[in-house]
Amino acid sequence: MSNLLWVALPYLAILSLIAGLVWRYRYDTFGWTTRSSQLHESRLLRWASPAFHYGILFVLAGHLVGLLIPGTWTDEVHVSEHVYHEFSLFGGTAAGVLTVVGIAALVWRRRTKGPVFLATTRNDKLMYVFLLASIAMGMWAKLTNSSISHGYNYRGTIALWVRSILSFNPQPHRMSDVPTTYQVHIVIGLLLIALVPYTRLVHMFAAPVQYLFRPYLVYRSRDPKALAGRKPRRGWEEVGS
Repeated sequence: MSNLLWVALPYLAILSLIAGLVWRYRYDTFGWTTRSSQLHESRLLRWASPAFHYGILFVLAGHLVGLLIPGTWTDEVHVSEHVYHEFSLFGGTAAGVLTVVGIAALVWRRRTKGPVFLATTRNDKLMYVFLLASIAMGMWAKLTNSSISHGYNYRGTIALWVRSILSFNPQPHRMSDVPTTYQVHIVIGLLLIALVPYTRLVHMFAAPVQYLFRPYLVYRSRDPKALAGRKPRRGWEEVGS
């Protein structure tokens, strides 16, 4: 069971992520989108979407720092374990709450707004279940294994296991004494990673780099005075600058 959960499952999730992204890019390029539903409802979306996206970005940044940066590096810049723990506890909890509030509002919006609900696919529903479960379980694991003065040092166990997986030298024994709540959070997270290419979450890999260099789109209405005394022409008309 240890090898299944902490060796086979991580590599299967990574394989599913990479293979799914390649398949989606080759055969579903135009489906690589969030399928925006803003036209159906915008009042809730206006604040719920930014709350979710900003929250999840902070959550991901915290995971990357905590799992990929060794504790010796933070010691070098004089960030003690206690300071790191407090920042992780309060900052991570705030980011988690913001994310949960945002995604809860988005789920409520999809369930209560008829046109939005009709545009919701089975993949969307599955994605929301795993996403909510992963975030909620992560917060539960953090809060039930931490106090203001002390917390579970996952950088000495989980982080080492993650880096062993990424370096293709798996060390499943690192996870043997990890609290069950963290283990459940990790399993749900791995399943979510495997599902990413087949859901709307795939858009996180489509950073709009070209957006910074594209020309402006200018919309102008027709000037009634300029059109007075003649019939409108077909198609686009030249406008002055």
